[in-house]
Amino acid sequence: MYPEVVTEPGDAKRTLMTLTNNYLYKDLFAYKGIKKPELIQKLVRALALQLGSEVSYNELSNLLGVDKSTVENYINLLEKCFVVFRLDSFSRNLRNEIKRGKKIYFYDNGVRNAVLSNFAPLELRNDVGALWENLMVSERVKRNSYSGSFAQLFFWRTHEQQEIDLIEEQDGVLHTFEFKWSGKARNARPKAFANSYPNSTFEVVTPENYWSFVR
Repeated sequence: MYPEVVTEPGDAKRTLMTLTNNYLYKDLFAYKGIKKPELIQKLVRALALQLGSEVSYNELSNLLGVDKSTVENYINLLEKCFVVFRLDSFSRNLRNEIKRGKKIYFYDNGVRNAVLSNFAPLELRNDVGALWENLMVSERVKRNSYSGSFAQLFFWRTHEQQEIDLIEEQDGVLHTFEFKWSGKARNARPKAFANSYPNSTFEVVTPENYWSFVR
């Protein structure tokens, strides 16, 4: 949420495109060892298209035609430049829990949209759910940082596709959250998770109640 985007909404598109094309990549390319700037651009676009989904380094490696270690190194660089951040999968007890999965989120939805050159209104988009999830997770990360919280954040998924968008572990307590753009949508905590972690909390975060989650 860059200030100029909010304070000057009429110039929001131009501001975001300028930030993305001139400053975002300029900062990235200033790092030593970036031999293929075009690879960074393709990687960022690939991550933007996979927003809200589990990311496979092997699939990205095949897509970009480079080795897995290069993909990982470039994603580490994107994190250092505060373009994206990672969530690891949560796993403790269940045999079918995904143990080494990763999701990658953008710190700013506007930058993500600029990467794809897609500023269509929400009613014309098919990625509203992913944008809402990204916004809530990224703002929770910022909120925790500002407040000095030491909570650890994860996502949870099983091989049977049961999932929880966000798990926040703090002082041994698990707080779980689902993000739904539609206020009419209501999800229950997956039974497998509830049975294995009975002391955890569960909340559905929507546009109607999100403020208490991010403030």
